[in-house]
Amino acid sequence: MVVHESDCSSSTEPHSAQEKSITPNIQESVDSHDIYNRFSPGRKVVITIVLVWSLFQTTLSSTAVVTAIPEVGATFHTTDSTVALSNALMVLCQMTGPMLYAPIANTFGRRPILLTANALLAAFSLGTGLAPNLPAYFILRFLTAPQVTAIQVVGAVVIGDIYPPTARGRALGWLMVSTTVAPGLAPLLGGVVVTYTLWRVIFWAQTGMAVLSVLLLAVFLPETIHEKKTQLFTGLSPSGKVMQFIRLMNPSEIFTLLLSSRSLLINGMSVASLHWNQFSILTPIRQVLNPLFHLTSPLQAALFYLAPCGGYLTGTLCGGQLSDWVVRRYMRRRGRRVPEDRLNTVVAAVGIAMPVCALVYGWAVQEAVGGIPLVVIALYIQSVCHVAAFVSLNVYCVDVMEGTGKSALAVAGSYMVRNAAGAVGTASCLPAIDAIGVGWFMTISAGFLAVAGSFLWLATRYGEGWRMQKTAKEGK
Repeated sequence: MVVHESDCSSSTEPHSAQEKSITPNIQESVDSHDIYNRFSPGRKVVITIVLVWSLFQTTLSSTAVVTAIPEVGATFHTTDSTVALSNALMVLCQMTGPMLYAPIANTFGRRPILLTANALLAAFSLGTGLAPNLPAYFILRFLTAPQVTAIQVVGAVVIGDIYPPTARGRALGWLMVSTTVAPGLAPLLGGVVVTYTLWRVIFWAQTGMAVLSVLLLAVFLPETIHEKKTQLFTGLSPSGKVMQFIRLMNPSEIFTLLLSSRSLLINGMSVASLHWNQFSILTPIRQVLNPLFHLTSPLQAALFYLAPCGGYLTGTLCGGQLSDWVVRRYMRRRGRRVPEDRLNTVVAAVGIAMPVCALVYGWAVQEAVGGIPLVVIALYIQSVCHVAAFVSLNVYCVDVMEGTGKSALAVAGSYMVRNAAGAVGTASCLPAIDAIGVGWFMTISAGFLAVAGSFLWLATRYGEGWRMQKTAKEGK
């Protein structure tokens, strides 16, 4: 895995005096090699590999139990819908991770957050595997949730710390292998586990993987933050330090940043549509496809997750490189870097390809046409588009806020929105499919995606102007 940085110095000053006067004076600083040359290329690769593992095992914790829902329900004498609700609430609780950890990571650094969150993930996963009853299972799943998104958010920010913008998409693409392939691979692994042993083994394996992550981070991850903000505590009394820490933990800045920027709001809406669609498809696969294709075991249903898993891997390997290529192409054409250029890689995927695939999948299942091949093809193409789009949308959060010291908050806002959408999709898919059918449910998902794609197109055309207007207004 090699990430090239040969084009990193291509950006120039804004081409007009007017733009220069109202554009934040960060273009030279954020594209400078100085802050990105602190680590050798080999060291960066090692850091990226460690982060890939760390994010991979966190994502497994969210979706590995999906194919074990009936077995968990049988253990605790409850329904599949109740267990699915626990997964939905866990995804919803993942919203708290960015709120809790992103401000601390911005102030004290990335390394302590990653170590702490991984250690807590190991402890709570062990507890979930030992849960004696349903309330304990719910509580421990909820406690696991913030650790998952803390690791994902801060991991993405670390990539922004060590790679320049024109190499960042490819590097983050490798990181996204973990968070996008795992949702497809985890249910397959969970299906293997519950076919041959207890569902609790899923969480015990998760514990071991989290412990390994702690060890790897402790040995190989240095602190990468460009500048800590510990000076905020200098000269304060003990009570003053406590009050300052409480102010730092206030999540309102994340919401304010998200709502004050039209481009970030559109980005968040697009990420939400992606994850609504993803969880709405992955969660009910066993309940939807088993009756259609007369499958009888968890493992048989789990094999259908290979299609999205393969699509996620393909999209990850291609999406990051395509994203960086588009950025470099527009830089050569314009003579400078504009963050919204990266969004050109996702408009067609989100606004056209994914809605079409959602419709094909939903109605093929509803009407029992096309058989397994059509279902697999629709799942695969949609998954390729999903992860290719997600890579660019995630990198955009870092690009657009770079030089402001708020990139962690921007990524945190994106993850909060995506987890809210994923939770709603997880909780609503089974009842909605029972009520209106999978065809109409996927039609709703297709509509969300088409609307998001339309707004992304607006962001590519007018996003820079929106930012310049906002900067000019704030400067008055």
